[in-house]
This record gives sequence, C-alpha cells and structure tokens, in this order.
Amino acid sequence: MRKLTAFDRPAQTAPRLVTARAIHTVDPASTTATAMLLDRGRILAIGSAADCEAAADAAGLAPERIDLGDAVVVPGFIDPHAHPLMYGQMMTWVDCGPAKAGSIPEIVALLKAAADELPEGRPVRGYGYEHRNLVEQRHPTRFELDEVATDREVYLMNASGHGGVVNSYTLDVNGVDRETPNPEGGEFFRDAEGELTGELSDAACNILTGVHGVKIGHHGPNFHLADEPEEHLRQLDLATQRFLAGGVTTIGDAQVSRREFDMYLRSAEAGRLELRVSMYLLSHLLDDALDMGLVGQFGNAHLSFAGIKLYADGTLGGWTAYFPDGYVGDPCRTGQLYHEPAEYAELVRRAHAAGLQTATHAQSPTAIEMVVSAIEAALAERPDDDARHRIEHCGLPTPEQIVRMAAAGIRPVNQPQHYYNWGEGVEEAIGTPGERFNPLGEFEAAGVPITISSDAPVADPIPLEAIQTAVTRVTRRGHQLGSDDLRVSAEAALRAHTYEGAVSLGREDDLGSLEVGKYADFAVLADDPLAVAPERIAQIAVLETWVGGEPRHRAA
Repeated sequence: MRKLTAFDRPAQTAPRLVTARAIHTVDPASTTATAMLLDRGRILAIGSAADCEAAADAAGLAPERIDLGDAVVVPGFIDPHAHPLMYGQMMTWVDCGPAKAGSIPEIVALLKAAADELPEGRPVRGYGYEHRNLVEQRHPTRFELDEVATDREVYLMNASGHGGVVNSYTLDVNGVDRETPNPEGGEFFRDAEGELTGELSDAACNILTGVHGVKIGHHGPNFHLADEPEEHLRQLDLATQRFLAGGVTTIGDAQVSRREFDMYLRSAEAGRLELRVSMYLLSHLLDDALDMGLVGQFGNAHLSFAGIKLYADGTLGGWTAYFPDGYVGDPCRTGQLYHEPAEYAELVRRAHAAGLQTATHAQSPTAIEMVVSAIEAALAERPDDDARHRIEHCGLPTPEQIVRMAAAGIRPVNQPQHYYNWGEGVEEAIGTPGERFNPLGEFEAAGVPITISSDAPVADPIPLEAIQTAVTRVTRRGHQLGSDDLRVSAEAALRAHTYEGAVSLGREDDLGSLEVGKYADFAVLADDPLAVAPERIAQIAVLETWVGGEPRHRAA
C-alpha cells in the first residue's frame, strides 16, 4: 500500500517521561516496558526508566515526569470500522437497547416519555432494540408505535442500523400503503394478509432519510438522517468523547458520504477533531474519487482518505444478509445481495486497478464468495502482494473461503460485540452454523490476521468488552456459543484491536504499537487485560486516553 503523506507539523508539546506498572508495546516481540519518553507527540524511547532517562540526557531534554503508578498502558485502541457521526446522532435519540427495555411496552413507554418532552411535530426517534432480545421475540408493529404518537413521525431503529419500525403516520405522510412496491435494495414488510407491519429495511428507509447525499441503488443502505451542520458537529463531538472514554484513539469511518466528509472537514478546521480518522468513501463516490485522483492514501495524521466501502449483502441482525434458501427462523426471508456478481466484480476491479483498498460489507457465505472471487480476479489481472482488501463483518465464511482469504491477503474486520449482544439470535436465524459467527480462532489458525472493531453505533465503542468476547465467546446472556477453537488469546485480541487495526487502515508505520518513532497514542488502564481472568477484562476501567502525547480523556 502507499504510505500516508502527513502534512501537519509535529505537536509542539513538552517532553514527558511516563512510567507505569506495565506498558504493553504490542511490538513484534510483544515487549513489556515500564517507561516511555515522549517528545513532540511521538515516542523517543521506550524500555526501563533508566533507558528513557539516558535517552533524555542524550537528547538534551528535561522531561516532565508522569508516574501512572499501578496502571497499565496499552497502545491506543484502533476501531477500523465505525460510524462516528451516526453514533453521535444516536446519542441524541432515545436509547431502547437491552439495558433500557426488555419488552415492547417498555420501549413504547420510553418513546412516549420522549414525545411528551419534544416540541409539537418534532419526530420521535429511538434506537438499539434487537427483537430477539425482547420478551415478545418479535419486532414492534406500527400500531404499537401509534401509541407513542399519531401526529408526528416515530422511528425505532433496529440495533443493526439497517432498518427498524415506523408508526402509521410516517407511512401515510410518505404515501406508502399496502400497494406500494418494495424499492430496489429494501423492503416494506407485510403480514400474512398483506398489511404493512411498519417494519422496513435498507433502501425502504429512504422515506426517512431522502435520497440526497447517498445514491441508494446497490451501493448500500441509507441511514444518513440529516440535521443542521452545527447539530452534526455537536453529535460528532459527543461521539468523539465516547470513543476516547473507551481508549480509542483512531477510527476508520466505514461509510463516508458527502455528509460525513463535510463534517470532518468542518471539525478539523475548527480544531475539534481530537481523534485520528481514516475515511472510506461509499462506492457510489468511486467515480468522483477517481476523477479527483484519489488513487491512494491521502491526508494528514488526523484526517485521511483510506479507500472505498462497498456492500455485498445486508445484516444478520436485521435478517437482510443473503441466504438464498431462506432463514431457518423465517423461510420466507432470504435477505438480499446489493449487486449482481459481475457488477460488483467490476467495481472491485476498477478500484483495485487504481490502487485503492476496498472494504466490503459481507455476512453470508454467498455474499463472502462474491467478494473473495472478485478480489481474486482483480489480483489476477493486477498482482499486488499488499493490496489489503477488507471484508467487513465477514460473519460466516466457510473454511474453504478462509483458506482463499489467506492466499489473497484479504483482511476480515470483525465485531465480537455483535456476537456478545445477539449471538444467540444468529443461531436462531440460520441454525447451528450460526455458532461459527465471527470465527476468529479459525482465521488465526489459517494465517488470516484478525482485526477487531465496534461498528458503533451497532455496538458501543468499548474495546475491552470486544476483547473479552473474543477471548471467551460468552454472550450477554451468559452462553458460550461454538467450540473453543473459535476463541483467541487475550494477547491476540489486544493485537487485533491495536496493531492489526492499524494495518487494516494502512497506518502501521506510525500507529498501532508503542515503538520509537510512532505517535504517542495510548490508553491507561486500571488493570492488565493480559493478566486478569478473561471474564473480567471488560470490567477494567480506562483511566486516561492520550493522542499525540497529550491527554484527551481522563475518567472522572
């Protein structure tokens, strides 16, 4: 891959000598140090306190000394697949997730309380429910959301982000009735009598978002609900603080439209971009990227262009991932492919020929096959040993596909928290193959590097929760699904959420591990994730988060 060109000057920070109980560098030798010397935002020396003092003397520095006591330092977590602006937007909606509501009446009560506080006519928006976590084991209906309001829009987004449920008013005001055809790439769900239930998915969400800013077609679901720019900036700030609180220092935004691109530029110009962000433009912008000459990584140390995001199928959580023979839980549902294989292969071929990394959302074996085959064909036409094409989520690859991924250098980017939050639901949806959902251990055994991310807002950006789940494969309900060979060690999981995340973003030269010359991005933890019992990893508090040698978050 091409190296990132950084145009910004090094931060003019005072030199600091940081000491701690342990500093896990996640370097190739898995070194554990006890001190770091920082200067101008980068690591000047790492090792023992004596080593760093000697390096400071040799450089003529008189560093400020920061003793973190019994804390443990790890590289700043890298979240290479997330949706920060959407996450910030969700934080301004009503949380209807499992910690807040376990039944449909409880969801309705939360939304009604919010409606009572909103100005007349203001839409009511909730998020986070997963129907298989509800007592009723089903989606709410439009008639139940009519109890919230009949004079304004009510939208309850599914935890997957790929749809949800609306009230009758929303359907009526948009002219949707039982005769309305399903849009290409989406569905208005109906009951056995053909009556609209209020549930909708993917492109059907256009009635909420409009089509401006995202060409729906086959290029992905539209969940880009518009607010005023200042409100979007506030939402981005809210999300940033939540990522920092989890120890995250770098994000890969895996669905950048013009909306996100504009907000990042505004945030950077205003000096509000405290994290590092690598942007993946949606595939409908491929022609624009090629016309502008964006044929490799471009940007500075805080904001950069990384590649192109594509979609192969839908989501397992929303039952829109493509299973041509139907879902075990509902044989009438098959999900969908976003592209015909030849059309998709041509998009990948064009991006690869230009030197662009691709990152494709694919969950089912059929969708993953389409992606692997297209990448293999692109590599055969233009060989590249370091193309680093990605498969986002990559939930259920076959063993044979994993072997081919290793040979082609394809990098899966997984989200163990999906497994944690609704792993049982995947098994209910597609049967016992669902036990293999997110098969990190199989990737590792086949020589496929593993990368961990959150997919926020689908899951909160809590890397230590993701690491614990990768190690234990125990869900929120307390069940371990699948065999032990699907698990990985704590060391492998930590590496997957730090260094391998940097590799997946093409940023390993300056991020992902604590080594001399790299940026001083790190998280300060209250305990050692490599030493505590696996089931306690998620309980470890993040005390501080540093970016470029400066503290950006301190726990209250």
